Amino acid sequence: MQREKYFPDEAATLAFGRVLASALEQAVRFGVVIHLTGDLGAGKTTLCRGLMRGFRYHGPVKSPTYTLVEPYELSNVNVYHFDLYRLSVPEEFEYLGVEDYFTADNVCLIEWASRGGAFVPKADLEIELVSAGDGRQGLCVASSKKGHGILKRLFD
Repeated sequence: MQREKYFPDEAATLAFGRVLASALEQAVRFGVVIHLTGDLGAGKTTLCRGLMRGFRYHGPVKSPTYTLVEPYELSNVNVYHFDLYRLSVPEEFEYLGVEDYFTADNVCLIEWASRGGAFVPKADLEIELVSAGDGRQGLCVASSKKGHGILKRLFD
């Protein structure tokens, strides 16, 4: 199952992130993995910022390009935001020691998941952002039963 959404500007991308947080509320207790793809500057981190605002987090949300993972441990959910752009080889992901992050009650957002190869858990939902005119086109693809439920709540 897949759906598309056009984001004319940054505000629309942030708003979609907030709606995504709401759609995740029911799935969080089972753990969710979301892969975010798109070129540099496509809006992946902006989408993450919107999602964090949807979870009522008001601090800074930056791309974890150098730290590789940014944890957000909130009262209602734990969110782990990964950026694997700087990985040299997929095995580096395994060395991070993050397997405990991919459990129930956690949302894992992974930018550049392909760089982690087979070491990165499969996505429940994949969101690809590509330039489209002055904005971005978002392609959302559900890859699991959880992902289908999230996508249904996201677009209904």
